[in-house]
Amino acid sequence: MSIADNLARVKSALPDDVTLVAVSKTKPQSDILEAYNAGQRIFGENKVQEMVSKWEQLPQDIEWHMIGHLQRNKVKYMAPFVALVHGVDSERLLLEIDKQAQKHDRIISCLLQVHIGQEQTKFGLDANELMALAQKVKSGGFPNIKIKGLMGMATFTTNEAQVSTEFRSLKLHFENLKEILPDMDTLSMGMSGDYKLAIDEGSTMVRIGSSIFGARNYPV
Repeated sequence: MSIADNLARVKSALPDDVTLVAVSKTKPQSDILEAYNAGQRIFGENKVQEMVSKWEQLPQDIEWHMIGHLQRNKVKYMAPFVALVHGVDSERLLLEIDKQAQKHDRIISCLLQVHIGQEQTKFGLDANELMALAQKVKSGGFPNIKIKGLMGMATFTTNEAQVSTEFRSLKLHFENLKEILPDMDTLSMGMSGDYKLAIDEGSTMVRIGSSIFGARNYPV
């Protein structure tokens, strides 16, 4: 099946209130253009340098999301254009995004990443860090940041009950945090292998790559 066909199939499985981020990391510009020409406008990358290169050369109405782990020294390169940063996992990173946003006279939208999976390798805030950071946001500590919601990654496992439980825990964090930041409206959880479970548990944004573009292309 073509990328356009895959995209149509994925979109047909999504409720109207769930936003699709097409994960285009490692994919060539021609693949992104095929999805673009089929109507997709939101694309997710996990390496800043790759995203900058694509932003410079692809249509300017594309909305670029940074979905990977973000190093503070890379924020300045994407600050002029990034639409949403999914993986804010520390106060220091949020401070750097705020600083770079101010330099470009922008308000940059961000999601706070919560650690919900069992793997220690996954990044994210714990419950106490999340609440403490939300209070600082509420008090106006980051004037050039808009916290849109939360992001989380479930454990990579075939145990669907476990995955659903982890997504449910993120939804609970989201509901609790809305008492502090009531304008939040985005819950980014679910990828190609588990997005249907994520939607069942309340996801409003899914990050799907291989189901649209096929297997990832990694450099040898």
